[in-house]
Amino acid sequence: MNTENYKIQNIDDYAELLKQVKHRIGLAQKRAIYSANGEMLHMYWDIGKLLQNKIDEANWGDKLLERLSIDLKNEYPTVKGFTTRNCRYMMQFYREYNQELTFVKLPVSQIEGSNEMVKPTISQKFILPITHISWAHNVVLMQRVKDIDARYWYMLKAIENSWSRDYLIEAIKLDYYGKQGALANNFNQTLPELQAKQVKEMLKDPYVFDMLTFSDEYSERDVELGLVHHIEKFLVELGCGFAFMGRQYHITVSNDDYYIDLLFYHTLLHRYVVIELKKGDFKPEYIGKLNFYCSAVDDNLKHDGDNETIGLLLCQTKDKVKAEYALRGVMKPIGISEYELGQSLPTNLRSTLPSIEDIENQLNK
Repeated sequence: MNTENYKIQNIDDYAELLKQVKHRIGLAQKRAIYSANGEMLHMYWDIGKLLQNKIDEANWGDKLLERLSIDLKNEYPTVKGFTTRNCRYMMQFYREYNQELTFVKLPVSQIEGSNEMVKPTISQKFILPITHISWAHNVVLMQRVKDIDARYWYMLKAIENSWSRDYLIEAIKLDYYGKQGALANNFNQTLPELQAKQVKEMLKDPYVFDMLTFSDEYSERDVELGLVHHIEKFLVELGCGFAFMGRQYHITVSNDDYYIDLLFYHTLLHRYVVIELKKGDFKPEYIGKLNFYCSAVDDNLKHDGDNETIGLLLCQTKDKVKAEYALRGVMKPIGISEYELGQSLPTNLRSTLPSIEDIENQLNK
């Protein structure tokens, strides 16, 4: 058998085989990480239980934790995680999940990053994927998210999207859970059920652009430019998966030029997202233009493997009834959200503050 000819003739088959083998190795690595993480978390839960029970029985306080922390550091100098503060977190970990810590096994599709997640029933409220996220993630959720349904949602999103601890903190600050799925939309009528659910979870209402403050009159163009200037913060506010394609993105239809305010591609849902920014109140005629842009992107930019383009209209205020009327009968998937800008200082207060020149003069002195 000629090996060289085999390589050339079967290069596609080999590439697919290599892809499958690498996928299986990656899955084994993830399972090993989850297993080790689960064992550590189980240990923390057990230690938290021992400490809490001893404090309850003997009425010992922080002195116990401080002494224990010192002795454990001396005994295990290379092992981190036994600070006094972390011991307190272990106790809280036990209190938060004081029914025996459940090691729930997620389906393989969810470990791999599928968006298809099912909410727990009332009887499952404590069956959370605790061991599939790190200790640092668990501490953040214990400290910052008290509602168990919201905590479950953040856990799943952190697993799906490989959120770092810092990203999780930012998502909680921006209330991703409260905002997801709240916008006016026609996704149930224009998308398959699973896709509609995924897109609604991807978008939110309102968006908060607190990086932008305008003390005087401003235009839609000013907001556009400001968001592009602060593109990293803008992407954080949009959420995981958005890739910026361009501002005033040029497309041609029947030899006429058109310019999309902001164009994105969502790497997880494999679809373009057309965003139109409008200052002031929502107007029904905005939907027609956005519908036109979505159709143009589908015909000019969408490739095989891409899903249908969705449109997102951002305006400062919207009447829900008018929004629903405007979306009725529209064939392209479109959502309508409000956006908020950062609060600028009132004019009378600004006039009392020192200028940059005054501050520099004082520093020089």
